[in-house]
Amino acid sequence: MRGRGAKADRRTVRGRSVLVTGAASGIGRATAQAVARRGGRLVLTDVNDVGLAATVRDIEAAGGTVELSRALDVSQYDDVAAFAADVHAQLGSVDVVMNVAGISAWGTVETMPHEQWRQLVEVNLMGPIHVIQHFVPAMIAAGRGGYLVNVSSSAGLLAFPWHAAYSASKFGLRGVSEVLRFDLARHGIGVSLVVPGAVRTPLVESVRIAGVDRDDPDVRKLEDRFHKRAAEPADVAESILRGMERGHFLVYSSNDIRVGYWMQRKFALPYEVTMQAANDWFTRLLK
Repeated sequence: MRGRGAKADRRTVRGRSVLVTGAASGIGRATAQAVARRGGRLVLTDVNDVGLAATVRDIEAAGGTVELSRALDVSQYDDVAAFAADVHAQLGSVDVVMNVAGISAWGTVETMPHEQWRQLVEVNLMGPIHVIQHFVPAMIAAGRGGYLVNVSSSAGLLAFPWHAAYSASKFGLRGVSEVLRFDLARHGIGVSLVVPGAVRTPLVESVRIAGVDRDDPDVRKLEDRFHKRAAEPADVAESILRGMERGHFLVYSSNDIRVGYWMQRKFALPYEVTMQAANDWFTRLLK
């Protein structure tokens, strides 16, 4: 077991073993690259084997270190368990766990199929839980402290239109993170909850909107507005690492989400009126 000094630097990634899920694209890929630039040693996974291999190649070509990578679906408990067993057998416990993998789908209660509700919860909520169950206890046993980063969403804070199923998964991850923030403190393990707003990732192009034609001109206009406001994955990755280094629990990707969450807590009635108006506008546009 290392001495106290190791716990003091748990917020940094330099020289530390860092697990990043969802590393094939978007925020996960950008975060893995940012960790590598800071001298972290990476353990990577994603369901997309081709994208994951490309991330590994790019990081290693730039001089970064990927100690282990494997394509898997984090919603599959047994696959995560087997991966964790291999990681611990080969490398020992990791120092930092970053749950980034996720999917998105929108729809109303009457249009969203049950399968999509279930898939969102299994990937966005149960996936991180599987990773936490199999990697964090080993961090505790190692006694070196460490850090846990869970990427939720602004939809884990605010009531966006047509996001009930997505928010179910992201609010759930927020709850897990809030409890673990205090549960893990005694072990010297910090916790950050990332709540990004609009981000320019492949997820935007593939998001499913139940009952809506993605080729409709009005829908395309809405997507254009999203892209204009969206942050770059690299900027979000820097926000994540900066938030971790500063020990922030809530990590924002943009100030509009910070302000929106502040308004929700301080000015309940204006917030409720604004969100109802947004919901009505969104519904009229997409119908």
